[in-house]
Amino acid sequence: MKRGYGLLLLILLVGCGHKPAEFHHTILEFDTLINVTLYDVDEQVADRAFAHLDQRFADYQHSWTPYEPSELTRINQLIAVGEPASVAPSVLPLITLSIPLAEQTGNLYNPAIGKLIKLWQFHRHDEPDIQPPDAKKIAALVAAGPKLADLHLQGSRLQCDNPQVELNFGAFAKGYAVDMAMRQLREMGIRNAIFAVGGDVKALGRHGDRAWRIGIRHPRQDAVIASLDMQGEESISTSGDYERYFSYQGKRYHHILDPRTGYPAQGTQAVTVVHHDSALADVAATALFVAGPQHWFELAKTLQLKLVLFIDEDGKLQVTPELMKRLEFNAEIPTAIQVTPPL
Repeated sequence: MKRGYGLLLLILLVGCGHKPAEFHHTILEFDTLINVTLYDVDEQVADRAFAHLDQRFADYQHSWTPYEPSELTRINQLIAVGEPASVAPSVLPLITLSIPLAEQTGNLYNPAIGKLIKLWQFHRHDEPDIQPPDAKKIAALVAAGPKLADLHLQGSRLQCDNPQVELNFGAFAKGYAVDMAMRQLREMGIRNAIFAVGGDVKALGRHGDRAWRIGIRHPRQDAVIASLDMQGEESISTSGDYERYFSYQGKRYHHILDPRTGYPAQGTQAVTVVHHDSALADVAATALFVAGPQHWFELAKTLQLKLVLFIDEDGKLQVTPELMKRLEFNAEIPTAIQVTPPL
């Protein structure tokens, strides 16, 4: 399953009916559907906004994809042969913003493991012949220890000490793109909007006389486990072991890799993070997932997060008190819930 299918953060619009001032648009980029809803705008403004977003996300895809010719693949090719690279303005923020995030997460968010990600071939997860990579190849990449600290950046000039570094910003780029797109909508005077990008949602303003309401999907059932109202401009991101995976010889392999082992992270079913910054929420959900049930809370403190839902491999929920106050759980799904100490 591709990221977001079955994940899910649902925009709950049941019973609200269609409003004349509401416009919907879908963009296909980043190998996922980007659904945009604008509320309380006129049609001409909506058309201009959607045209701008089409171009903006196409430009991001062209610059950031690690799987097709792009600015990012050009940089990766130069890193692989030990040559310096000039970093285009479109790519530079991905690197500069990710360096401190990688450090703060102890490299649990590690966009330098692109070769490891390609080795696992999760883009082929639907194909019947897919299987885990050779253990020796995994071990060799882990031993090489690619990380952003191997990069030396002076202005827009990049040099790398480690040829095994390959940049892949999949855990950051979509959130950052949505943050930039929402900023543009605000500059156009739009005050009420919502983006749904796979399993990540960013909301602005309200849906008429009520808040945008989001449902968080149960990681093992086709149902919403809880819902909450978004407040102002706010983002919600979930990383789950059901987003993209394959089974081989009776074992399930999901796509969220632990850079320390080279294998899918263990102990977690899903993590949801609510924050005003989509890029940070995206990174944090991934890093907390990898940190696992024993260490996620400590990392959440480091990242100064307040609103986190953690679901372990047994389906038990841990919720921060700030988020617990806002969640409305589905009474039809029995759930073991532990409220954590305040973060």
